[in-house]
Amino acid sequence: MFRLVDFSYHNKTVFLRVDLNSPVKNGKIISDARFRAILPTLLYLLEHNAKVVIATHQSKPYNEDYITTEQHAEILSSLIGREVEYVEDIFGKYAREKIRDLKPGEAIILENLRFAAEEIKQKPLEECEKTHFVRKLAPLLDYVVNDAFAAAHRSQPSLVGFARIKPMIMGFLMEKEVNALTRAYESRERPKVYVLGGAKVEDSLRVAENVLKGEKADLILTGGLVGNIFTLAKGYNLGIVNIEFLERKGLLELVDWAEKLLDEFYPYIRTPVDFAIDYKGERLEVDLLSDEKWLFDEYQILDIGSRTVKKYAQILKQAKIIVANGPMGVFEIEEFAKGTVGVFRAIGESEAFSVVGGGHSIASIYKYNIQGISHISTGGGAMLAFFAGEKLPVLEAFKISYERFKDKVKKEN
Repeated sequence: MFRLVDFSYHNKTVFLRVDLNSPVKNGKIISDARFRAILPTLLYLLEHNAKVVIATHQSKPYNEDYITTEQHAEILSSLIGREVEYVEDIFGKYAREKIRDLKPGEAIILENLRFAAEEIKQKPLEECEKTHFVRKLAPLLDYVVNDAFAAAHRSQPSLVGFARIKPMIMGFLMEKEVNALTRAYESRERPKVYVLGGAKVEDSLRVAENVLKGEKADLILTGGLVGNIFTLAKGYNLGIVNIEFLERKGLLELVDWAEKLLDEFYPYIRTPVDFAIDYKGERLEVDLLSDEKWLFDEYQILDIGSRTVKKYAQILKQAKIIVANGPMGVFEIEEFAKGTVGVFRAIGESEAFSVVGGGHSIASIYKYNIQGISHISTGGGAMLAFFAGEKLPVLEAFKISYERFKDKVKKEN
C-alpha cells in the first residue's frame, strides 16, 4: 500500500477523504476529536505545497445531525491557523471551479458528501468508479489520500471509486490504525483478551466467533447489550423489562447464535456476575444469583456491577494484548458509567498493548480522562469488521491501487 511519504505533492491537487462525522447538539458540533486525528495528514500535505480538496460525510439523511460542512470548515481553520474554505457543492460546476482555482498550500472542504445520492448506497468498486461523482472529479486530481479509517468498512464512490484511476494513498491516521489493529490481531503474545460491549451485538458475535475459532483470543469479557445476550444464552433470566427491551431492539434472535458460541467455547467467554439498575433514583447493584434478581422484572439493567468490574480487572492485569470495543453500560449517566470507567481504567493500567475503539468508548475515555491505552481507534464498525476477519473495502482498494500504479510511481519519484 502507498504511504504518504512516498510522493512529492508540490503543486499537486490532492483529494483528501477523511471522516469528520461528529456528534452534534442543538445544531453545533460538540467534539473535535476526529478533526485533531487527521491534522498530521492535512498539515503534511499543506506544508508540502499540495492543493488540498477535503471531503467528509456527516450523518445521513433525515437525522438531526445531518448538517452542512460549514462548521467543519470553521473548526479545521481554527485548528490549523489558516483558512479552509467551505464550498457549497460536491462535484458540480462551482466545486470544480474552486478546485481548479486552488493554489499550492491552500485547502477547501466540499459540501457534506451524503448530500449526493451516489454516496448513500454501497456498491462494488467497479460501479463506484462509474459514478458522476468520480467521473467529474477524477480529471482534476493528481492523487487521492484516504485517512477515513472509521469508514473503511464501506464501499462508496469517495472511499473506493478512484482506486484504479488515481494512486490511492494511506494518510498517517489510516496507517497508524492499520498498524495498531494488525499488531493486536496477529500478535503471538499471550494472554490475548477481547472486551466486547455496547449495542452492536451482531458485529460483536462475529468478532467473538472469528477470534476464538482462529485462536486469536484466549478470553472474551462481555458487557453492555452484548453481555446481556450472552447472559441469556447461559440460561439466566434477566427479567420481563430487560427481555422486552432486547426484543424491541431485535436482539433476542441472536441468543441462539450466542448459545452456539458458548457450547463451543464455554470457559473462554465471560459474562457479568452482577448488574446495576436505577432503583428509586439511585444506583443499585444486583447479583445475578441473589434473591433480589426479581428487580430485573421491573427495572432496566444500565451497567455491570462492581463485582464484575473487579473480576474483569484481575484478568486484564495479566493480559499481554487487549482489544476492547463498546461501553459496559449507559455511561452517559454518571452513576452508570462506573462499569465502563472501571474496565477502561484497568485496561489503561495494564502493561498490555491495548486497542480500544467505538465512538461511545472514545467519548468515555476522554470524558473520564483515562490514560495508558496504547491505541484509541477512531473506528467502531470498521474496527469490529477488521477483528471479525472481514475484508474492508477501503483496505482492498489500497491494494488494488498499489498494484495498478506502483511502477508508474517509481519512475516519477
